[in-house]
Amino acid sequence: MKASRFLVSTLKEAPADAEVASHRLMTRAGMIKKLGAGIYSYMPMGLRVIRKVEAIVREEMNRAGAIELTMPVVQPAELWQETGRFEKMGPELLRIRDRHERDFVVQPTSEEVVTDIARQEIRSYKQLPRNFYQIQTKFRDERRPRFGLMRGREFIMKDAYSFDRDAESAKASYHVMAQAYRRAFDRFGLRYRAVAADSGAIGGDLSEEFQVIAATGEDAIVYCPDSDYAANMEKAEALAPAGPRPAASKPLTKTPTPGKATCADVAELLGVPLSTTVKSLVLATDEVDEAGQPKGAQVWLLLLRGDHDMNEVKVGKLPGFEGGWRFATLAEIEDHFGCKPGYLGPLNLRKPVKLVADREVAVMADWICGANEPDFHIIGVNWGRDLPEPALVADLRNVVAGDPSPDGKGALVIERGIEVGHVFYLGTKYSKAMNATFLEEDGKPRFMEMGCYGIGITRLPAAAIEQNHDERGIIWPDAIAPFTVVVCPIGMDRSEAVKQEAERIYADLLAAGVDVILDDRNERPGAMFADWELIGVPHRITIGDKGLKDGVVEYQHRRDASATKVPAAEAAAFVKGRLAV
Repeated sequence: MKASRFLVSTLKEAPADAEVASHRLMTRAGMIKKLGAGIYSYMPMGLRVIRKVEAIVREEMNRAGAIELTMPVVQPAELWQETGRFEKMGPELLRIRDRHERDFVVQPTSEEVVTDIARQEIRSYKQLPRNFYQIQTKFRDERRPRFGLMRGREFIMKDAYSFDRDAESAKASYHVMAQAYRRAFDRFGLRYRAVAADSGAIGGDLSEEFQVIAATGEDAIVYCPDSDYAANMEKAEALAPAGPRPAASKPLTKTPTPGKATCADVAELLGVPLSTTVKSLVLATDEVDEAGQPKGAQVWLLLLRGDHDMNEVKVGKLPGFEGGWRFATLAEIEDHFGCKPGYLGPLNLRKPVKLVADREVAVMADWICGANEPDFHIIGVNWGRDLPEPALVADLRNVVAGDPSPDGKGALVIERGIEVGHVFYLGTKYSKAMNATFLEEDGKPRFMEMGCYGIGITRLPAAAIEQNHDERGIIWPDAIAPFTVVVCPIGMDRSEAVKQEAERIYADLLAAGVDVILDDRNERPGAMFADWELIGVPHRITIGDKGLKDGVVEYQHRRDASATKVPAAEAAAFVKGRLAV
């Protein structure tokens, strides 16, 4: 490709609404152009990146035995009504009607359509397993689209769906996909982690998110540098402290803490570590009778160490919380504790509550909590002596950096990540809802076991930029750069020697299969270099009259601080060698 025939359209300034690096740089580099809120045109430079991402994904999906198809963007509501998602999904599901007043949706995902295909095409166990995938446009009507392609409304996604005869086979299909994802992400050239994720209402452990490590990531990911353990914050387990609980050493003492309603304030007032305090969180579960009518609420008291935060996903899995939970109302709190929040604790309750202690709190001694009286706390609280041993002890908290890894192989580290892929075992959730069955070997119908697997095709380039950029612009990994090499001739309109050498090196690289662009626009060197540094092409060859007199050209990787002189005759071979590194 020659730049004079391509669209190189860079900007000096980013749009005012660009909040993150990827949005600013993709816009400035002429890769995307905003059409509406969360809706972008993929310009030629950006589309080249997207096509390279698609190619890697397609190759690895095909290699894993998946079969490509394409499902409609606009889908009849009837299928979504079969699963109940037409009613259950919120306003992010774009619902439309045609001229005949029939309901449709603009797909955010395609579980219903692919299940409909499977129930029509798959009759026998002999046709299983099957995995269908597509690379297709999706739409989610985000309430607040932002961050460019990171959280747009229209986007391109690879979604795949596996169908199997039983749970064991489905798990095998899941692992095939998980490995295919690892191969794809390795090829992207990004620093990433595959982290264990929560499976939600479906349950089970077969759920992994693929997170690109970036300081601007929305998700906290937890991993052990000394092992393969990795999980998102919702899933990461906080182990119980090693060793027995210390013996009580302090008397139970009620002490004034005027105006100190937080654990941090109390610890500062008393001059003690925050880790010696215990916070009280009051939750409620609403109960119903056999007819489904409300019959009151059960109030729960959860105790966590003062320097720890509650993990809502873990709490939702506690016995008794299966039907959902909420934070207790002020009236419920005052009714059971006789006090407003800020001074609550498990002693001197007005009415009984169900108590759950975090693993850390269960082995604490001489701890501090609220006295259930305004402006007072209690020092020296101990299990067994001052209140009964907790009936339920559970992992209730978010892990913190330095916690021991659950696999026993080191300490945990926390970094930010951007989710760009997810593999998930679905079970029979959709096949049961849509009566997608096959005939088993015994002639009886069985529901197909399903898995789903997604990669954000247009989100991945944005995540790559968040991880790889500097003050000058983007730094693409070779595999997904819009062009791998740029040839920058200085003054080729004035020097026949520069022009001929540029054309020769360009032709040599093309013949070697390198994705190269020749900048023949006759731009000034400063402007030319600034464009390609902004765009992020990883390898650059600069050709000038002065160098050619000595028989050399200059090579510079986008991350290099300075250029390297290379014999002109060896330039193409030198670059090829760098690409192999």
